[in-house]
Amino acid sequence: MQPTVPNQTKEKIIEAAIALFNTQGFNGTSVREIAKKANVNVAHISYYFNGKGGLLEYLVSKYYEGYLSVIEEGYIRLSHETPKNCLLLLIQDILNYQHYNRQLARFVLREVTLDSTLIREVMTTYLTKEKYFLKAILEEGIKTGYFRKAPMVHILVQLKSLLNMPYLQTQYMTEVLYIQTHETYFVKQYFHEIEIWIDHLLCEPAQKEAIV
Repeated sequence: MQPTVPNQTKEKIIEAAIALFNTQGFNGTSVREIAKKANVNVAHISYYFNGKGGLLEYLVSKYYEGYLSVIEEGYIRLSHETPKNCLLLLIQDILNYQHYNRQLARFVLREVTLDSTLIREVMTTYLTKEKYFLKAILEEGIKTGYFRKAPMVHILVQLKSLLNMPYLQTQYMTEVLYIQTHETYFVKQYFHEIEIWIDHLLCEPAQKEAIV
């Protein structure tokens, strides 16, 4: 049997932590349980992450670094796409990113609802930048006549709720609504429903056409 190389050890810890944090919660999971599930020595968690708190910080940062990259790349499209297409393409990218990282997304989005020093830092960095880019796209849409004037804060609240709901309320989606958010088809269908929402709520009558 070949020994586990350092990068593999780190990835095994990450995968085990995400799985356990999702099923048992962060506070309900011990370092020893993570090490056991990852089949590594407990000391490796201290070595790579400086303990469970460091592991939490790493996972939250890992998720939002990737998430913000998606947001920033989507915003760049505003230079050559209409605001509506820019917003729709960005939403599509966000849904795909969340779906690909669905276990991590589920855990991180749940943690963001709690109050802690780490989460307050997330709010003032990653989520403040997210607001800036989304708001800029929406304001450009209003300025150019693609979107009607609407209370910006309320629009952002509704949009964020739509994007987060499938991963923040996974059990509700599965057990009550019988929607399988882990299935590939879900992203395509859900995006179509958000597109309808944007047409109905945001778009001026002349702009209510499908994405091109």
